[in-house]
Amino acid sequence: MEAGGLPLELWRMILAYLHLPDLGRCSLVCRAWYELILSLDSTRWRQLCLGCTECRHPNWPNQPDVEPESWREAFKQHYLASKTWTKNALDLESSVCFSLFRRRRERRTLSVGPGHEFDSLGSALAMASLYDRIVLFPGVYEEQGEIILKVPVEIVGQGKLGEVALLASIDQHCSTTRLCNLVFMPAWFSPIMYKTTSGHVQFDNCNFENGHIQVHGPGTCQVKFCTFKNTHIFLHNVPLCVLENCEFVGSENNSVTVEGHPSADKNWAYKYLLGLIKSSPTFLPTEDSDFLMSLDLESRDQAWSPKTCDIVIEGSQSPTSPASSSPKPGSKAGSQEAEVGSDGERVAQTPDSSDGGLSPSGEDEDEDQLMYRLSYQVQGPRPVLGGSFLGPPLPGASIQLPSCLVLNSLQQELQKDKEAMALANSVQGCLIRKCLFRDGKGGVFVCSHGRAKMEGNIFRNLTYAVRCIHNSKIIMLRNDIYRCRASGIFLRLEGGGLIAGNNIYHNAEAGVDIRKKSNPLILCNQIHHGLRSGIVVLGNGKGIIRNNQIFSNKEAGIYILYHGNPVVSGNHIFKGRAAGIAVNENGKGLITENVIRENQWGGVDIRRGGIPVLRSNLICFGYSDGVVVGDEGKGLIEGNTIYANKGCGVWMMSSSLPHVTSNHVSYNGLYGVAVFSQKDGSSELPRGHRAQENFSEDGDAILWETELEKEDDPLRRPITIALVESNSINHNGASGLYVQSSEALHVITNVIHANGDRGITVAQSSQLTRVANNSISCNRQSGVKVEAQCKVELRGNGIYDNRGHGIITKGDSTIVIENDIIGNRGSGLQLLPRSDTKVIKNRIHSFRAYGIAVRGRAKALVQENIIFQGKTNKTIFQQISNNRECVMQNNKFLVFKKKSDTWRLVNPPARPHLETSLRRPSAAHNGQKVTAMATRITARVEGGYHSNRSVFCTIL
Repeated sequence: MEAGGLPLELWRMILAYLHLPDLGRCSLVCRAWYELILSLDSTRWRQLCLGCTECRHPNWPNQPDVEPESWREAFKQHYLASKTWTKNALDLESSVCFSLFRRRRERRTLSVGPGHEFDSLGSALAMASLYDRIVLFPGVYEEQGEIILKVPVEIVGQGKLGEVALLASIDQHCSTTRLCNLVFMPAWFSPIMYKTTSGHVQFDNCNFENGHIQVHGPGTCQVKFCTFKNTHIFLHNVPLCVLENCEFVGSENNSVTVEGHPSADKNWAYKYLLGLIKSSPTFLPTEDSDFLMSLDLESRDQAWSPKTCDIVIEGSQSPTSPASSSPKPGSKAGSQEAEVGSDGERVAQTPDSSDGGLSPSGEDEDEDQLMYRLSYQVQGPRPVLGGSFLGPPLPGASIQLPSCLVLNSLQQELQKDKEAMALANSVQGCLIRKCLFRDGKGGVFVCSHGRAKMEGNIFRNLTYAVRCIHNSKIIMLRNDIYRCRASGIFLRLEGGGLIAGNNIYHNAEAGVDIRKKSNPLILCNQIHHGLRSGIVVLGNGKGIIRNNQIFSNKEAGIYILYHGNPVVSGNHIFKGRAAGIAVNENGKGLITENVIRENQWGGVDIRRGGIPVLRSNLICFGYSDGVVVGDEGKGLIEGNTIYANKGCGVWMMSSSLPHVTSNHVSYNGLYGVAVFSQKDGSSELPRGHRAQENFSEDGDAILWETELEKEDDPLRRPITIALVESNSINHNGASGLYVQSSEALHVITNVIHANGDRGITVAQSSQLTRVANNSISCNRQSGVKVEAQCKVELRGNGIYDNRGHGIITKGDSTIVIENDIIGNRGSGLQLLPRSDTKVIKNRIHSFRAYGIAVRGRAKALVQENIIFQGKTNKTIFQQISNNRECVMQNNKFLVFKKKSDTWRLVNPPARPHLETSLRRPSAAHNGQKVTAMATRITARVEGGYHSNRSVFCTIL
């Protein structure tokens, strides 16, 4: 090449005229010639590949406009595949003239057609020997009887595809056969165009119209570059069948049916097909695949910080002693009382600074007014994200999830799950890849212990794409499934397998439908823009739904009902037009470590007997509530971060019995947790809180109750009263907890901090609402407000530094016992007219107002309380009128007398006391640890009897 001095471009032009055998010989000359032959990829190799009548474009039918990575490699793969049918060829009968030498007899070519050797296919087959080639010239060949293939032959159509049509019913009895470049149509006497029961058949570049193909195990088949128009392929007990680069159009039933477990009896072609599959490019993703993500929450640390604090007050003498007189008109105290509303509730006038650092103080106060600083952090369960969503959301800013929430690629997930990796690499039964199913009824139907693997296919405009029933298993990798008139993938009657890396969208029903004990692994898919739910699990369906992107579906992203019980973990479920996850009609499920965001309805909606375990999820930026627990909803809601939803963080009916524990509920637009009375009719539910319609198959109502399993689930502790415990509820737009309930409720060991209204509002409580061992601090109005005709017990709470009163009550049965009510801007405790309250063994202190204020004809028993003096010109106790129904017994009033006075909250230490509660299983989940919390209150009193003297109050 160098001796001739010709440039490479000229050599390439010369070599472009060579045929395939000559190219092979040239590549063996030397390495330089070999590389030169390889460089003809986009020219000569492309011409050879596209000019071959036995194949089509390597990416047909799904991507005919996309060139392969290598035309030579594509041509090589097809050439090798086209020779599979001859792999079992034995030496032909040797010549009888020589006993020492054996030689092959050359394959004959038999021509069929007008003016040729044979007039019909049948007559040619009668004269054919082993591995002969039968060429059908252009025309229509109609066989009047069934053709039986007794010897291996190759039947090829001459000319362009479509010029040779064969109307026949062929039954293969030989070991192998190849058919190429033909148009098959059924004969007049049978819809079966081709059938084999034990041998291997290979179809290349054929069209099949309006008939059936049957392959029975141990028979095998290999089909490539074929078109099936209203044609059904039936595979029964096949050990292995390969369908590649085929198009299925207009089927009136299923395009492909795979029935029965793969036969243990395998024919000669099985090992060659298996080797061919393993040598071809894989559809498993590479390391750089990143269209799906994973959720890594292993670093989550939910640590409680109980209040183990002392209060130390050192100050100067004050002559003010307990009294029951009103403040003098025009005094500073009088101006403070002007801030009290008509219902007796104080409204703060200072800007918000309630992040747990310094408490607000008036910069324009006179020197004789109190100035103080409250410096402490209220800690509850730490959020799932380790602080990523602690700050307020920025208005109008795009939502940026932190890097720890980026989903893993499919390859990373498979590397973590060895069983899933083995399943993805396995091949058994039928392999369908790079095929197009369109404009028909069904795609692939797998039944009765069948096995099928589908890679890189497109299913569009079908009634359904894939159905898997009766203990069958499917493996689906990297398929596109869209515009189905029913569900995209349907599993029932213990169907299972692996559904991974698929793009499932714009389907009329669910993207994936799991029923009747089916148990698939659904991994790293994109399921979006469905006209109903993304995934629906019902009728005792199970499954593992992990690491998927489920978004923009018209109904719930995942819908669980009728005892469906999947494991849903690590998914991103967002921008749905209904709920992110809906659990209804006795649905169950373990829902853990998902990101559920920007959904129109609740992030998670639980109703009508739904009893899921909702644990360690991020539920954020929803356009309604974070978690909705509707009528008769149940379940465990534990360790979730519920953040920046426009409605409530948790909205639940009092008729439901959820266990809401260890959640971080913050920056939601309305209440942190809201409990409402049961209401009849969906029209009475607020803002989008209506149940979704019952799910049914193809529009028909289905009664599932006869098939439901009754299982004991150790994850679900039965409870008889709705329970809200051990949550951190902070920075929400309205009250931290709002109760309007007709049934009992327990609120225990929560941190309720810096909410936009009150800490707790009890607007209705005909049965007892028990509020115990909570920390209620820094809320914009009162710590706790109890409306008229409510039954409330407040026990063991720490109520600190709220901008209104500590507790304000109108309730007719309120018990306030053993609470610490410290540092609130209004009165520590205010009793309004017609209230009936027992105030026993509390420690009460208010810097700016009274310890206890009784307004009007309030009925009260005030007994054995310790009440600290606040401002020097404020009394400790105030009673507006001479009220004989207000009984005071054995209370202790502490006032400043001398500088050496020291008061401490001991015996017991400062409340709430959380150690006992933390030993319970729910609160101790994931190794919650106890840390110390320090609180410092610094106060300065100037003027009066002892100017320039200080009062220091420290809570440790």
